[in-house]
Amino acid sequence: MTSTTGSQRVAVADIGGTHARFALATVEGGKVVELGEPVTLKTADHASLQTAWQEFGRTIGEPLPDAAGIAFAGPVEGEVLKLTNNPWVIRKALMKDRLGVERFVIVNDFAAVAHAVAQLDYDQFEHLCGPDQPFTTDGVLTVLGPGTGLGVGQVLREKGSYHVIPTEGGHVDFAPLDSLEDQILDFLRRSFRRVSIERVACGPGLANLYNAIAAIEDQPVRQVDDRTIWDAALAGADPLAVAALDRFFLILGAVAGDLALVHGANGVVVAGGLGYRLRERFRLSGFADRFAAKGRFERRMEAIPVKLITHPQAGLYGAAAAFAQEHA
Repeated sequence: MTSTTGSQRVAVADIGGTHARFALATVEGGKVVELGEPVTLKTADHASLQTAWQEFGRTIGEPLPDAAGIAFAGPVEGEVLKLTNNPWVIRKALMKDRLGVERFVIVNDFAAVAHAVAQLDYDQFEHLCGPDQPFTTDGVLTVLGPGTGLGVGQVLREKGSYHVIPTEGGHVDFAPLDSLEDQILDFLRRSFRRVSIERVACGPGLANLYNAIAAIEDQPVRQVDDRTIWDAALAGADPLAVAALDRFFLILGAVAGDLALVHGANGVVVAGGLGYRLRERFRLSGFADRFAAKGRFERRMEAIPVKLITHPQAGLYGAAAAFAQEHA
């Protein structure tokens, strides 16, 4: 790691397919001291990260620092980084020339969330189930976030430090736990050669559940997008949508418990905007029961605190935290 002294100003970015969010942060001693107000830009309005970076500088009306932490919604291995739904291309070798930065860190967007989980104060988490107590200082935290997909990561904490371990845990197989889920899996196999948990436990997954339940009950399916189904489910306006949402919570609880077992976790964090939107419904759902229903390990599962991250800009905070850890 690069050694520096004192506080540092860092420009941070959280880059997704539709929006890019920017802010200035102050870091010191491997930690985030302050995160400024975010500036949100539509990626479609800018030809590249460079032009959006320049617009961010104009918006805040001050020169940008020569240090950057970037959360990127895609793989970050290799020298050339590309987003699936965004024409921007990031070439690491050109970061200095294009953005004017001397030091930078680029992490996967969900790895950035895991960095935020590791560094945020306890008051930035809301209790969901299990014992209502702070996480222990050592051990593994499982972090999962239902969004456009299902992000999964780990935070290993030991002796006052931590290490983020990105994973592709959202792509494990969907494992049915009752007869209805057996039928849901059978229905989805008609459309997908392999049905991963991400096909059902994420934002677009609600539409897959909705269509499957409609087919199982021999009811007509409305050809609408997943956002419309979410709105109908949350408003209680469509019984099929409500049933799909109930099933979503059951499946998400089961997979959260599975991941905690696989990771040997002593804490679980649900992250992401969708999780935050659903925060009032977790306690009224079957999430907690399915999380703990692991047979001989049920008592162990009941002892694991499960919390929701509530920080409004966890990606930006995590990008700053990743830079701070790398350049402490």
